[in-house]
Amino acid sequence: MKRRVLFMIGLFIGSMFCNYSTVLANEENNEDQTLADDALSSVLIEQNTGTVLFDKDAHEQLPPASMTKIMTLLLIMEALEKEEISKDDTVVVSEYAASMGGSQVFLEAGEEMSVDDLIKGIAIASGNDASVAMAETIAGTEEEFVSAMNKKAEELKLENTHFVNTTGLPASNHYSSAYDMAVMTKELLKYEDITNYTSIYEDYLRQGEENEFWLVNTNKLIRSYPGADGMKTGYTNEAKYCLTATAKRDDMRVIAVVMGAETPKERNKMISGLLDYGFQSYHTKQLFAKEESVMELEKIKAEPHQFDIVTEQSVHSLQKKGQEEPTITTDVSIQDEWKFPVKKGTVVGELTVEENNEPIYSTPLIVNEDIKEASTLELAKRTLQKMVKTGD
Repeated sequence: MKRRVLFMIGLFIGSMFCNYSTVLANEENNEDQTLADDALSSVLIEQNTGTVLFDKDAHEQLPPASMTKIMTLLLIMEALEKEEISKDDTVVVSEYAASMGGSQVFLEAGEEMSVDDLIKGIAIASGNDASVAMAETIAGTEEEFVSAMNKKAEELKLENTHFVNTTGLPASNHYSSAYDMAVMTKELLKYEDITNYTSIYEDYLRQGEENEFWLVNTNKLIRSYPGADGMKTGYTNEAKYCLTATAKRDDMRVIAVVMGAETPKERNKMISGLLDYGFQSYHTKQLFAKEESVMELEKIKAEPHQFDIVTEQSVHSLQKKGQEEPTITTDVSIQDEWKFPVKKGTVVGELTVEENNEPIYSTPLIVNEDIKEASTLELAKRTLQKMVKTGD
């Protein structure tokens, strides 16, 4: 059974729902029928809480085209964090990866390119060849990587997503939804480095060489919309024009998804309208910063025996402008069973934001340092010190 610690927070929160909720934050959002009215499907969420701010058929299964690469990038960033690969690693491009059609950065079989440059090729130019090259580097084959993509979709509880490839090229049984794409993007944004790639408008591969390739971002909003810094466009004849976009202003970030637009101009206009709605109608307040200590824990068998439990990500409240602000609480749940060693960054609990004792959303809690098992000598020393204090 988990131990629970209650904290009162001197901040306020408006209407929010559990992470990845499919319920609208406020039914009034649907009154504005001009938002994404020409899209087959769309959604707008606040990134930190996952609250849905607007929804139009957001769970409909549709072809995601190159927005598929959001999941590809997510697994790449995970592999970097786990140190399974590094940005400086050299990748040798296979004949299969080089054969990819559609959008590409024109990799050649046997060509060597760094992981860093291949991520640029995916994030900026939507390179199908770069996506497959990275998939093979991480998982051995594209098929194995796709299996990992679907496993991650299950972990994120994405009920309307199934992948067949890493690229989004047309394939039977390859589908996602606007809501699921927003959840993937929310997860991807945990890796703050990703926007260092997706916010680049233009760059080069093989700069200065004969086969220099000019990368131009397929997401034009990063140059025209204030605060836009990602995430991924998509187009096929079947999917039409799609875009998952992120934008941040002050301390608030929103994620907008449009699927099935008739033209790129209409797609960008609808995305801009969704982003405008989010920033104009809502604001956030920070409860905890990323990796801020929530509590200090003491474990007699641990070294160190006192350590901080911190937030994995920043924790915010979301408030609809003009509405009354109720007081909130946070509830901290820490695991009872500990087996050492525990690696830095390991999830050991959960912080739940509550309104009127009802859960709104939850976020993981982690340890901020490596913790090992205390030696027999150290345990004896601590026992002796405790006995001396008791004697005093």
